[in-house]
Amino acid sequence: MQDSPHQPVIESVVGIAPGSALAGALAARATLMQSSQANDAAILAPHDPGGLPHRQRLALACRIARINGDTRLADHYAAALAADPPAFADPAITDGEPRLAAILRHVDLVTRTPRLATQADIAALQAAGVTQPDIVRLSQLIAFVNYQVRVTAGLRLMGAA
Repeated sequence: MQDSPHQPVIESVVGIAPGSALAGALAARATLMQSSQANDAAILAPHDPGGLPHRQRLALACRIARINGDTRLADHYAAALAADPPAFADPAITDGEPRLAAILRHVDLVTRTPRLATQADIAALQAAGVTQPDIVRLSQLIAFVNYQVRVTAGLRLMGAA
């Protein structure tokens, strides 16, 4: 999931110019950035998506970025969805069939107030028909996109300094 064949997602979303001081700082952390890009592919476009299809993953990633106010990352995911993004990519949409509604509630809870998430929230996902492997997949997605949001925010601050 790269914006271009030459620039990984985080660097592209931040707008890091090749040869800039910030690009040099990231080059010193090349292993971390390569790992982040590999995780992007593994979490958002895995060979076996289980019960979380690729489009659903992208729409949830877009939703998480929007909840966090990262419009550039949200735009990246919206663009990957092409001209027909699912309505639930918008955080204002909170309903749907029971399984999707439970997933949206969980994504929003863990993104906005992770400290409030409890075992009861996992039980609610299970009661809505989300399997244990898909709960793990969903947790990975939530954690990774929130990580991307924080890394991009930090890099933008560094670039502005």
